Amino acid sequence: MKSMTGYGKGVCSRDGKTVTIEIKAVNNRYLEINSRLGKSFAVCDEIIRKEIGRTVKRGSVDVYFSYENVSGANAELKLDLSLAAEYVKASKKLRDEFMLDGDMGSTALLRFPDVVSLQPLKDDPELIKDVTREAAAEAVRSLDAMRVIEGASIKADLTGLVATIVAALEKVIKRAPVVVEDYRAKLRQRISEVLKEVPVDEARLLNEVAFFADKADINEEISRLSSHINQFVTCLESDEPQGRKLDFLSQEMNREINTMGSKSNDIELTRYVVEMKNQLEKIKEQIRNVE
Repeated sequence: MKSMTGYGKGVCSRDGKTVTIEIKAVNNRYLEINSRLGKSFAVCDEIIRKEIGRTVKRGSVDVYFSYENVSGANAELKLDLSLAAEYVKASKKLRDEFMLDGDMGSTALLRFPDVVSLQPLKDDPELIKDVTREAAAEAVRSLDAMRVIEGASIKADLTGLVATIVAALEKVIKRAPVVVEDYRAKLRQRISEVLKEVPVDEARLLNEVAFFADKADINEEISRLSSHINQFVTCLESDEPQGRKLDFLSQEMNREINTMGSKSNDIELTRYVVEMKNQLEKIKEQIRNVE
């Protein structure tokens, strides 16, 4: 079991190029990846998304990307030899035409605009992809490690909460058959108090008790709730993402517990139902953060 929340960071450097990726994840019903890398690094966006998608199945993920070139070779010197030749040719023509002294030297040529220019170096796209991929993989591993730790804590809490519901349900199972007998005894006592010396009509008493027993019967709810709990516990032991299934099972458990409460005409049973509902609300809060 994994939590949907966590943080991971990955850094990769090669040939003076450094990529740093930070990932923050919070709970969300579906997988949603938010990254803003800009046009110049658009090719890296898909790489990062694939690395995240291999491991993360649910959650809202924010990606923070930074790139640094510390190689010192950010630009290179470019010479326009054809333009320099034109300057030399023009210099010779002026010298011959006006009988001037001196020739055009290299130092003089370097002073002319556009003969020498600085051109920014383009990063090797394959290198940037590889560096990004390694940084993203490291960030995802770091994120997943935190999610596993938090998931173990959530699992422990859920296991304890489910155990509390099971304990309350066992009390319900013991109490349910007694409720009808208590109702029979109380009804007989009330009839006797009202009619006093008049004998109790046993047939009508049995009919009334049978009607109450049918109305208050919660055996089906107990059976279904027990089944849902067993499935819930099985999901807790699975290594696959179970958040959605756990959410569905908690809703079904809530349905059965509510039905028990509506059928219950007994103070003690109602107390157990309230306890189960209270623990189930805590379970539902925890499930919201399970992948």
